[in-house]
Amino acid sequence: MPFVKKIFHTDTPVPAFIYIMKTLGISQAQAQRFIHLGKLCVNKEVITDTAKKICGDIELELFEPVDLGIKPIFQTKDFLIFDKPSNMLVHPKTRQTPKSMLDCIRFYGGNEANSTHRIDKETSGLLLASKHKSSEIYLKGAFEKRVIHKSYLAWVEGKIDTPFSVNMPIKKRDNYDTNKHKVEISTLGKPSYTDFIPIKYDEELDATLIECYPKTGRMHQIRIHLFHVKHPILGDPLYGRTFDISNKYLDGKLDDSERMVHTGASRLMLHAQSLEFEYEGIRYKIKSLVNFKELKNMITPKEQRKQTTKN
Repeated sequence: MPFVKKIFHTDTPVPAFIYIMKTLGISQAQAQRFIHLGKLCVNKEVITDTAKKICGDIELELFEPVDLGIKPIFQTKDFLIFDKPSNMLVHPKTRQTPKSMLDCIRFYGGNEANSTHRIDKETSGLLLASKHKSSEIYLKGAFEKRVIHKSYLAWVEGKIDTPFSVNMPIKKRDNYDTNKHKVEISTLGKPSYTDFIPIKYDEELDATLIECYPKTGRMHQIRIHLFHVKHPILGDPLYGRTFDISNKYLDGKLDDSERMVHTGASRLMLHAQSLEFEYEGIRYKIKSLVNFKELKNMITPKEQRKQTTKN
């Protein structure tokens, strides 16, 4: 468990933020944020006033990363890049989350290291992390400005033999009573654009391996755009599935065998393949070391899959 509680004691009253700065060796801003997050407890009382003088028994909740055996595939003094496995969260959802990529990021990058973009739990592939606050600000800003270019690979249902693009606005849904999609195509949504290039069609599986180039960065953009053109990603438990199957997945009640029959794979067959960006005058182009093409053996044979629901 990466979150641990450490016990300290002081008989000398001292402002909370100064105590945290000296004890943890961090900056004033970091200490103030630590306190605001409710991670400081004094004499069994949570303290959020950064200037309050404290003394007595002090309990700090700290994130201590665990070595998960996932090493960066590339790093500089400012950032690291990992090949994230599928079914791994980037950040812990709660204090009880047993492991996440943040363990790897902090274990190899230090206490200030952090991810600079989001990637879904079930999506595998490249994850870019900063080693310090300065690089974090720059890289997050670069993602927001769309000057970091990403590509993905996906195994999708059906045959695609020509390149195509989807230019359809995406809106977050606010009601899931009849549909478990997180987002939807809507004229009220934000502009969203993705280019797709087919690589290989497997007739036996009735599945196509495609390259995906998102030009915008909306939630579930690739997934909803492929669903929109009737070629949902294999293994996707939300887009292209029945309400009941999606609901069972979200409730953690969909086992692997049932998922493979209804979605075509035991995981989302989407992979972050490449990153291209400039940092301090150097142009980086990093590709994943995973041979995602060969992961087609995870796809359920066509005759064993149930008909996709195009809702």
